[in-house]
Amino acid sequence: GSRHWNRGIGRAGGLHMQRNAELLCRIGQHPGQLAATHNADGLPGSQRDARQSSRFASSSFGSDPIAFRVFTLRRRPQPPRWFLQGATALVGAVLVALGPHLQVGAQPASNPVIRGVWLTANDMPAIRDRNRMQAAVAQLAALHFNTIYAVVWNGGQAYYPSAVTEQRRLQEFTYRGLQGQDFLAELIAEAHGRNILVIPWFEFGFMAPPDSELARRHPDWLTQKRDGGRTSISAAGEVAWLNPFRPEVQKLILDLVLEVAGQYDGDGIQFDDHMSLPREFGYDPFTTALYKKETGKLPPTNLEEPGWVKWRADKITDFMVQLRQALQARRPGSIVSISPNYYDFAYKLQLQDWLEWVRKGIADEVVIQIYRPDLESFQPQLVKAEVQEIQKKIPVAMGIMSGQRNRPAPMALIQAQVRAAQKQGLGVAFFYLESLWNLSNEPMEKRIAGLQELFPTPAPRQRKLAPQPLSPGPSQTVDPQQRLGPPVTPPPALPALQP
Repeated sequence: GSRHWNRGIGRAGGLHMQRNAELLCRIGQHPGQLAATHNADGLPGSQRDARQSSRFASSSFGSDPIAFRVFTLRRRPQPPRWFLQGATALVGAVLVALGPHLQVGAQPASNPVIRGVWLTANDMPAIRDRNRMQAAVAQLAALHFNTIYAVVWNGGQAYYPSAVTEQRRLQEFTYRGLQGQDFLAELIAEAHGRNILVIPWFEFGFMAPPDSELARRHPDWLTQKRDGGRTSISAAGEVAWLNPFRPEVQKLILDLVLEVAGQYDGDGIQFDDHMSLPREFGYDPFTTALYKKETGKLPPTNLEEPGWVKWRADKITDFMVQLRQALQARRPGSIVSISPNYYDFAYKLQLQDWLEWVRKGIADEVVIQIYRPDLESFQPQLVKAEVQEIQKKIPVAMGIMSGQRNRPAPMALIQAQVRAAQKQGLGVAFFYLESLWNLSNEPMEKRIAGLQELFPTPAPRQRKLAPQPLSPGPSQTVDPQQRLGPPVTPPPALPALQP
């Protein structure tokens, strides 16, 4: 619950009657409105409490009969002690029930709270099987999740039937479900039927495996370091980087985005920390010539030189402006979601100026990846100035690691990090689906029960887009000989859905 409300509860052994009445009158408001009302002035708690006393004494509530009763209470004789004690107990019980929703963050009341999860390439076994997919979505709905970020671009390949990659001969097969279905279309329909948004996630962005068909066919599209090297080491292993300044690269990404937006009834698109460029890159002939043309000098040998960093970051920002404009022209109201690293790292090391993206109106929501092994290193990221700034404009969430194959995350840590984010008015998104209730030494039932405690009530997000029928993609008629993508091993069945 809110630190501000907690400070008010115990004053002088209990709440004054006036505060009781004020709280009771406000309980009916949306939790976000409570947070906005009590944090908009940005004052420390003690100053804010003092200001509120005079504010409520002098404010005009018009003809609101409930508010009028609040003020008439002050003019009546002191109620009996048993009444005061009962009212205090009632308010305390209500505040406990609403605790997760009374937030100190400054996120506007109109901003929905994100409760998301990423569906990665590791989740393909569950997503490509129709029954498994339906069970997973049903479980997420039962746990009151409201957003799915489903991978559609990974390893230089489209994870859906794509004319863009087929015409460019970038992959030799089409990803389909085990029953021959377009599993992305079915996932979206299933999730929408349970009031969950689906935002297709372009995971790899400008990144590509060096042995991918994309990198082999277009080596000139790859950028390089000062020493001529073309790869770096990432969480995905050794990767190459498409040059984000080349028109051909920009067109490929734009064509993929518009294809997904036009072909599926999704709710937007998401790019993450790979819609960027490591600062070591940008010394290829194309970029060198472009920089010299625009600045009259060669790129500096110091890759951290502020002007060189800003020039490259601004170029990526310019492309994001174009991408948003094209997406909104294709499907007005589409959410542009971004999931970067924390700002200092993103800008200085990855040339990703996502704070400027928010200021320019490019991004509609931000999910910041804060994958930390403990609470102590997680909490400081929640109150950084840039987080507080964007929280006043758009929905903001923290990306939380729910586990990896070789490094499970205990439910106690997950709960501690989620609750810390909730206290700051922030949403959360988990990386990734399989590790929510698998990939752990803890029983599956325990992990599901732990998630239920975090989200005890629904928090639906309103769809901004009118339903769109599926547009036929390539090879919509399934050839029995057609490859369905890499073989998969069926995952274990989920436990019975929790109420």
